[in-house]
Amino acid sequence: MVSLEYPWPETPPPGETIPVAPGIHWLSMPLPFQLDHINLWVVEDEDGWTVVDTGIGNAETRALWEKLFAKFHPVKRVILTHYHPDHAGNADWICKRFGVEMWTTQGEYLTAHAVRSSGAGYTSDAVLSVFKKNGLPADKSAAMAGIRGNNRYSALVPEFPFAYRRIIEGDTVRIGGHHWEAIIGHGHAPEHLSLYCEELNVVIAGDMLLSTISTNVSVWSIDPEGDPLRLFLESIDRYRSLPPDVLVLPSHGKPFRGAHLRVRQLEEHHEARFAELKNALKDEPKSAGDLLTVLFRRPLDTHQTFFAMGEAIAHLHYLYYAGRARRGIGPDGVMRYASA
Repeated sequence: MVSLEYPWPETPPPGETIPVAPGIHWLSMPLPFQLDHINLWVVEDEDGWTVVDTGIGNAETRALWEKLFAKFHPVKRVILTHYHPDHAGNADWICKRFGVEMWTTQGEYLTAHAVRSSGAGYTSDAVLSVFKKNGLPADKSAAMAGIRGNNRYSALVPEFPFAYRRIIEGDTVRIGGHHWEAIIGHGHAPEHLSLYCEELNVVIAGDMLLSTISTNVSVWSIDPEGDPLRLFLESIDRYRSLPPDVLVLPSHGKPFRGAHLRVRQLEEHHEARFAELKNALKDEPKSAGDLLTVLFRRPLDTHQTFFAMGEAIAHLHYLYYAGRARRGIGPDGVMRYASA
């Protein structure tokens, strides 16, 4: 396959759906970000429906769900691919509305609660401390502190279930008359859940395999010395074990065929970023903050800079742990990297 194939040229309007496989319906919900919508999935189950991911928890999204519930009812359970607010925002609301369970991995369940409560190091101050150590300029740090002072996550995920059904690697989840294999990925989220159905030749990929962009892979304050990009690249390699023509249902972008090609494209994308960073580090040591313009050539607002810093650190950590860069902390307390 020389290019990705997109069977459906248009995204369904909010409140409407497109059938993409037997018993599987694609819907979208709006997001208040530059990435302005998320794909969600409703899968036919025994005497009802399973909802996979839920959108952010606000009145607009819930009103659209109410419209959809006129057709897709009752909901038998909610499955979350991961804890991020555009996926988890309405999980508790839907579960309570229909008296059903939420299914997800333990890492995603516990992380959602930790972030909602600003516990376990999930605080704006902790993140900014890591970013400052990695060269975030003072003006950008001050602006970031201003917009992230409140717990933005809890605003977008106003409630979250206090119990769940745990899914682990290799589990088989039966939805309707079909079996779905749990594939756990890392790097973008702690234990990101994808679901593959061999009978339908469909994989619900969440954020692990997107068709037009590379998912955010960042270093965060709870694991400031982590190597999430290595974990991500190792995780997406797993998609090579699926059929080449598997239908990929991603959380952003359009459904596509060409998973093997897309894995190779993402690997090449990151390798190109590594080469650019290596070239930028030839002359003098630089911090992640210094290198934002190398990795991101477009102007970044404060919200975008927050994620860009995490990604820049992740790329530098990958090079360092792979022996392709050296690093050291200067007298100003900032970590800088040089080409190895």
